[in-house]
Amino acid sequence: MHTRVLRNTPRNLATLAHALRRGQLVAVPSETVYGLACLATDAAACEQVFAAKGRPRTDPLIVHVHSMAQARTLAVWNDTAQRLAKRFWPGPLTLVLPKTELVPDMATADLPSVAIRMPAHPVFRALLKTLNAPLAAPSANPFGYISPTTSEHVKKGLGGRIPYILEGGDCERGLESTILDARTPERISLLRAGAITLENIAKCLGHAPLRTTTPPPQEKDVAAVAPGMLTKHYSPRTAIELHETIPAEIPPTDAALYFQRRGEAEGKGSPNQFYLTEQGALEHAARNLFARLHALDDGTWTRIHVEMAPCDTGLGLAINDRLRRAASRG
Repeated sequence: MHTRVLRNTPRNLATLAHALRRGQLVAVPSETVYGLACLATDAAACEQVFAAKGRPRTDPLIVHVHSMAQARTLAVWNDTAQRLAKRFWPGPLTLVLPKTELVPDMATADLPSVAIRMPAHPVFRALLKTLNAPLAAPSANPFGYISPTTSEHVKKGLGGRIPYILEGGDCERGLESTILDARTPERISLLRAGAITLENIAKCLGHAPLRTTTPPPQEKDVAAVAPGMLTKHYSPRTAIELHETIPAEIPPTDAALYFQRRGEAEGKGSPNQFYLTEQGALEHAARNLFARLHALDDGTWTRIHVEMAPCDTGLGLAINDRLRRAASRG
């Protein structure tokens, strides 16, 4: 199969909307990572997503909507979920709610709940508006591999397996959405850390979620209530070793990925030293994390030593969650 990369034009959006209505797959940009989209109400199309990624069917898909009116046809809402959506949508927050009969079991790992989000990326929103239907979309990469934050990452991982990639530039956030279990309004809990932080959520609700750290890793053969909960995930082929501080001496065959830039620029004087952020900003580190791992996972290095974010609060919680899963040996 030849994979075409299409620019964001009205004609191309119409072409892609037609392809999606016919059950085809389209990789789409979002503010978080690129997603592999299909018509959310088409069970056969959802099945193709699992096949293209090699994704276990116990790992549910996130359904993306263009409007609250659309979201209300797919999930059973409560006042707390409404408040969260009003504050953070469009944006990188996913809510798990009881689903309606419009959502096929194939999209939800046979569970009676649906993970739902309204993306903020203008190109993704334009496609959703053109299509006028919800799209199910996990990350557009082979299952378990580093999430894609550019169209080139998608092409490298899924080229030849999918017909279309919609070009949308580099992803602004660089990490997947925060996921909250909002099925019971008085028991909101965090399922996956992301760009919407616990501090953001507590300010909106007037209190922190009941569970303020991500739950234990989900096993592969058990249906998960939300994606991104497996023990091993987001992983390069090259082995990762995590550090609070990377040792001063590592083999020249290994790469060192520091949290913050130190001294010489990358490739000058220390060709195996790299960094996530110039001045320590968590937002920059989050945006660069997957792109750096993609660049380092090119067969050059024996091992990648990674310095973790200095805190497990705010975006640091999301960054370190991704790193721990990426480094897991399963």
